Amino acid sequence: MSSPQPGTVLVTGASGFVAGHCIEELLRHGYAVRGTVRDPERAEKVAHLTAQAADLGGRLDFVAARLDTDEGWAEAVDGCTFVLHVASPNPPSVPRTEDEIVQPAVEGTLRVLRASAASDTVQRVVLTSSSLAVNAGRAEPEAGRHTEDDWSLIENCSPYEKSKTLAERAAWNFYHDLPDKSRLDLVTILPALVLGPLQRAEVNTSNAVVQRLLDRSMPAVPDLGFSLVDVRDIATAHRLAMESPQAPGNRYLCGGTYTSMLDMARVLAAEFGPAGFRVPTRRLPYWAMWLAARFDPALRLALGYVGRPERLSSQKAIDELGWTARPAARTLRETGQSLRDHHIVHARR
Repeated sequence: MSSPQPGTVLVTGASGFVAGHCIEELLRHGYAVRGTVRDPERAEKVAHLTAQAADLGGRLDFVAARLDTDEGWAEAVDGCTFVLHVASPNPPSVPRTEDEIVQPAVEGTLRVLRASAASDTVQRVVLTSSSLAVNAGRAEPEAGRHTEDDWSLIENCSPYEKSKTLAERAAWNFYHDLPDKSRLDLVTILPALVLGPLQRAEVNTSNAVVQRLLDRSMPAVPDLGFSLVDVRDIATAHRLAMESPQAPGNRYLCGGTYTSMLDMARVLAAEFGPAGFRVPTRRLPYWAMWLAARFDPALRLALGYVGRPERLSSQKAIDELGWTARPAARTLRETGQSLRDHHIVHARR
């Protein structure tokens, strides 16, 4: 397949946190963008993107398409050169059954790929997977860093981890079964914990970590840590994967420096403490977290990650895509400031 040329890009789940930043990145680089939404009548969900496109002089429109039905996908990809499949179920708490999240993730991914493969125009699909598709389901922390050669152990995965792993595996199986590989390229991006500035006043699951430290809804800090990555850098990774002639057929892990929640809290306390935010900087014992998790769905979701450092290598993305990640401390400070600017957190004086 010839090298990709600028053209219309379909971004699925346009109202989402990562998708919104992907749309901004594409508009800034001169691409025309089409976004899928569940309900086009709810204009408030994408008003910030419409305003942004107007400011940048870019072309942006929206179409209706849902992961749980075939309806609308052929029309969504029609005339598009690239597809960024970003949409995926992401629950704020543990679902009642894994089918609530696994089946929509897998079937939705296959719907997008089938429509793209049947299209006369789509050249490449970039799928948003997760670092949880490489390092989840392992009983003990392992030495070294996980790479794109690793896959999570499905039999030990939580429903969300399983949904990301099985959706990506389904995508690669679909791609490898294509009778004509020259018809469609596939690339996957595997972000770690995605933080960064909000585009509208709605907190996503990952930024809730910073919110809970700033509003002190956690009185102490759990023994958790993450390979933090900025949403703007993830948006750049998607564009680079879309443009790079070297990218097709590859997975790319994208994560920054491993940062414990205690270190995150210390950065936020130093930045926002003088403004009146009482950020906790004491450790939360596991037993206390376990008790609190009985009443707090978000903490219940986090229990399985206690004491498990996330060690990832993003060297492949750096070497092949020319990707870089900004410092974690900068992302934390700018995430916190964004939460303040959107009046989601307030100082306690």
